[in-house]
Amino acid sequence: MEAVLKTRGLLSLSPNPTRARSLLNPSQGLKQRLFASKPLGLNGLSVSYKRVPSVVAKPNGLFPEQKSFICKAEAAAAGDGQPLIGETEKKPKFLGIELVTLKKIIPLGLMFFCILFNYTILRDTKDVLVVTAKGSSAEIIPFLKTWVNLPMAVGFMLLYTKLANVLSKKALFYTVIVPFIIFFGAFGFLLYPLSNYIHPEALADKLLAVLGPRFLGPLAILRIWSFCLFYVMAELWGSVVISVLFWGFANQITTVDEAKRFYPLFGLGANVALIFSGRTVKYFSNLRKNLGPGVDGWAISLRGMMSIVVLMGAVICFLYWWVNTFVPLPTRSRKKKEKPKMGTMESLKFLVSSRYIGDLATLVVAYGISINLVEVTWKSKLKAQFPSPNEYSSFMGDFSTGTGIATFIMMLLSQFIFDKYGWGVAATITPTVLLLTGVGFFSLILFGDPFAPTLAKFGMTPLLAAVYVGALQNIFSKSAKYSLFDPCKEMAYIPLDEDTKVKGKAAIDVVCNPLGKSGGALIQQFMILTFGSLANSTPYLGGILMVIVFAWLSAARSLDVQFTALRREEELEKEMERAAVKIPIVSESGSVSPSGSSVDSVAGDSPGSSSETSTPSNI
Repeated sequence: MEAVLKTRGLLSLSPNPTRARSLLNPSQGLKQRLFASKPLGLNGLSVSYKRVPSVVAKPNGLFPEQKSFICKAEAAAAGDGQPLIGETEKKPKFLGIELVTLKKIIPLGLMFFCILFNYTILRDTKDVLVVTAKGSSAEIIPFLKTWVNLPMAVGFMLLYTKLANVLSKKALFYTVIVPFIIFFGAFGFLLYPLSNYIHPEALADKLLAVLGPRFLGPLAILRIWSFCLFYVMAELWGSVVISVLFWGFANQITTVDEAKRFYPLFGLGANVALIFSGRTVKYFSNLRKNLGPGVDGWAISLRGMMSIVVLMGAVICFLYWWVNTFVPLPTRSRKKKEKPKMGTMESLKFLVSSRYIGDLATLVVAYGISINLVEVTWKSKLKAQFPSPNEYSSFMGDFSTGTGIATFIMMLLSQFIFDKYGWGVAATITPTVLLLTGVGFFSLILFGDPFAPTLAKFGMTPLLAAVYVGALQNIFSKSAKYSLFDPCKEMAYIPLDEDTKVKGKAAIDVVCNPLGKSGGALIQQFMILTFGSLANSTPYLGGILMVIVFAWLSAARSLDVQFTALRREEELEKEMERAAVKIPIVSESGSVSPSGSSVDSVAGDSPGSSSETSTPSNI
């Protein structure tokens, strides 16, 4: 219906469309009803509007002494079966979940499955390549993470920040992920078969003879540079593709309520991927046993695994395209301001000045240092127990499968933890688990000899027991990370504005993640040089682990307070927007002026209107 309003104040009308239709006689014309000698009370809808200039009736129609407006109260159609103002239509559901939500959650779960399937294969393969290679050992890992992985991660973050300012989100996604897929395919079919020709082994032997065995680790990086490049690209797949690309995309298309419900469940499918990928690694590891002499079984296995990585990468790109094409983005708060584009240095200064981002960075760095302090020591024991690539890779396949099973169970429990105890408790579980299991692992290494006779009864040596306990420590820590730590970290990004999300995630996930691992590696290098060996440093490493975990817990508590405050602010803004029923004001010239007032609120005086106190007026 259209009505010409002579306004002095707020129209407060009953939301009863049936009664409104009975009061408006259909036989009367609109103008007769509006300008009847006895005004009719209209109770069919609740209208909000801006006060507009007075209008008068002319014989030839409506002609204002000042500019007139027509208020189109479109929701009056509710009397004809249309929804009332503020009333939302019921959306179709399946198993209690809206179909629109399922169109987001299922593809995201499949993407996470494919990404972690690839990461498991890459993670297990990179360790086999650099640890079991000729002239290398587990001692290469601290140097590799510090002097190769960290600089490349920083370089990528700077490049990503530049690209984020000039590329669209879709173009940025493809620009980042496609080079990874091409490299892993090229490594399996080109770089590894040519490794004997492109690795400077003779030069590395000469340098080792001159510099001495203390430089075995740094020289191993030069000796097997293509394997080290694979190691770094596999590490970047975890920090870039998982943390920046996937979680950044998930945060873009989901709401906080959807995240609380479904983020923990993403890992269910993803950790089924861990189980299957672990079986895949073990299958290719055992495949080499059945090949004849003189055949490079590892090269055949590597080609097979890299082919799977490329195929999964293509599936990831297809799912990303499908979601962007067929899934609508959620409505964010209109009051949230977009920050202007910033350069690299401005972005870094902004992130450093943010306490919220600083606490998030502390969580990521603390996890990296803590897990690295335990993991490198465990891998040195692992190579001592399983020196051949075949045995090492086979054990890593079993390790990945165990991690997948444990994480699957933790994922089932995580939704209960989020619902029952909230974000703050969920964020403190991972550091607690890592602390307790880490103390157990270091205690067995330090005090394992007295248990040797007891262990012998079970057919185990102290070394094998340390390998198994270290594996359990890694399994429990990683399962807590995947099921609780990662969802908590990603939820913390959602209330932030888009600029902080993009650049904050690039700085935290790409730089802080390897910075944490490199920090742990630097600590180990310092301890080895100071105390002579990793074993002699074990008591001190345990003490450092406790300090790091306590700092982690403190940052988690601080972030919980800030996250809760941001969530309350966002919910309040959205509630205010839902309460603000907008009615477009159309002038006679046909231009539209949206009403800025809301139900039960009175707009300010328009220019030229009376300044006297407004009183309600019926049509």
